[in-house]
Amino acid sequence: MSAWQRFSVVLGLLPLFSVVGCGYSTERPFRQDVQTISVEMLHSRAFWRELEFNLTESLVKRIELDTPYRIAQREQADTLISGEILEVQQRTLGNDFQTDLPREIGTTFVVRWHWKDLRNGEFLREYPRFVHTTTYIPPVGEDFDTTRVRGVDTLAERMVEAMENDW
Repeated sequence: MSAWQRFSVVLGLLPLFSVVGCGYSTERPFRQDVQTISVEMLHSRAFWRELEFNLTESLVKRIELDTPYRIAQREQADTLISGEILEVQQRTLGNDFQTDLPREIGTTFVVRWHWKDLRNGEFLREYPRFVHTTTYIPPVGEDFDTTRVRGVDTLAERMVEAMENDW
């Protein structure tokens, strides 16, 4: 058998290998029974202006970008995400030795949220205390607005990751 014939035999077997395979997939493990999600405007107990709007918008964009789900109105949706921002805390993580001004500040966002199946009332995910921390460095020119944008985006990304199926 020539090299060309052996090569064509191997090419003929490739579809078999892709079907049989080892089971590994690069697809993210999202629920197959859910097609649409409605995201309610999150509420806020924290006194930071428009934070709930920013997080809701970021969550909707992240769902559209990273999941197979579509955003829909509540009446047409299979599932619903709702929740509230419980608190936002800032803590100084380190001071400058000469000026005693904050060198790095940590901001912690605490959110309560759940993902509910509207067809049967079952909670698909429920998090009474979902915590995310990010930092900013004032001497570099960063401020709370910088960390708020970064923190909200990363928090929305972590919420979508939490929607994945268990391994």
